[in-house]
Amino acid sequence: MRFRIDGTEYDGASPLDIVEAMRREAARGGRACPTPREFLRRAHAELRERVPARELDVSDRLSDDTLALNYLCLCDEYGVGELFDAPRGAPCR
Repeated sequence: MRFRIDGTEYDGASPLDIVEAMRREAARGGRACPTPREFLRRAHAELRERVPARELDVSDRLSDDTLALNYLCLCDEYGVGELFDAPRGAPCR
């Protein structure tokens, strides 16, 4: 999979791999998040002005990988980023 946001491209075998790469880069920029889930919570929150609230579920019942895919798909759908080579059956393709 590949994902592009803000001019930066990320590659990974899974959505969570991509989110982990984004989390590491954010930490280098001084925006540390202790866990992928916390990063996803903050990332979803940053979409609030562009994405309907009903789309921003970060329920503890969802796996980190599901949340990661949801985030990447939302970014793609609402023009915040671009997702390439999404897994077959992914809700965004």
